[in-house]
Amino acid sequence: MAFPRDRPRRLRRTPALRRLARETRLAPADLLHPAFVREDISAPQGIPALPGHVHETVDSLCDTVEQVLALGCGGALLFGLPARKDAEGSGAWAEDGVVQTAIRSIRRRFGDDCVVIADCCLCEYTDHGHCGLLHEAGGVDNDATIERYARTAVSQAAAGAHIIAPSGMMDGQVAAVREALDRAGFLDTAILAYSAKYASVMYGPFRDAARSTPRDGDRRGYQMDPANQREALREARLDLDEGADMVLVKPALTYLDVVARFRDLTDLPLAAYCVSGEYAMLRHAAAAGAFDERAAVLEALGSIHRAGADLVITYHAREAARWLDEECRG
Repeated sequence: MAFPRDRPRRLRRTPALRRLARETRLAPADLLHPAFVREDISAPQGIPALPGHVHETVDSLCDTVEQVLALGCGGALLFGLPARKDAEGSGAWAEDGVVQTAIRSIRRRFGDDCVVIADCCLCEYTDHGHCGLLHEAGGVDNDATIERYARTAVSQAAAGAHIIAPSGMMDGQVAAVREALDRAGFLDTAILAYSAKYASVMYGPFRDAARSTPRDGDRRGYQMDPANQREALREARLDLDEGADMVLVKPALTYLDVVARFRDLTDLPLAAYCVSGEYAMLRHAAAAGAFDERAAVLEALGSIHRAGADLVITYHAREAARWLDEECRG
């Protein structure tokens, strides 16, 4: 009888051997926690569309950041919900805006211990729900919008944000933000470019949480067609040429091919956003008994890391950090 010469199973026999031979190692520091800070509340309020998450006050957000830091997570990505909205989204760049206030509070309490990433977009601040200013004839005015992104970025950097994340998928947004930051003296403030943000069905819970569903139309005129991969590489190259320090793919689980292509394209830090709909799928399927949530989440997040993402933005960041720590101790 001929026996196999190669026996890969030799390194799978025990948990210790499997850990020794593991190729991809996800750590809490690779995880970023997305948070919603809301201006018109005095206490945290649950978000029905995102079970386990709340609309934070500035004070409660600082407590959450303390927890995120204690768990070893890499930082927090902030989204703001203003008390009032207008056609321009002027609350996005207000000096006393909700995100700016939150950033200052976090920096006073934690200094540089927590990396603060500020989402730079207008959808949470406009009364029409689009990511930019609208033409009178309809549609988003790209060039007027990126001027507002630049103003927003400077106000966020002045408040103390370490990283600005322009997420509206406007042409030239990275160049506009970089130029404005440098002109204002914020040469050390980094840019995380949403280089491939797809017009995905997976954003539903986020739009409920951020109260940012467009009043009319949709975002397919500026977010990417889910069918396209080569276009994503073009977007990434443009962002890199315009001065991005990091690039991002969103969503993550349904676009692992794009994550892998980005990894081949650049050596800069690469992030992927495991979005609200992907979180909801895992959460609700586990609640229905389809699988164990812990095992499914760690497998899913591990797949994003394996595809090439250095950083994963996930609504499971805190739970996953605990689970990873337990595995490490075990």
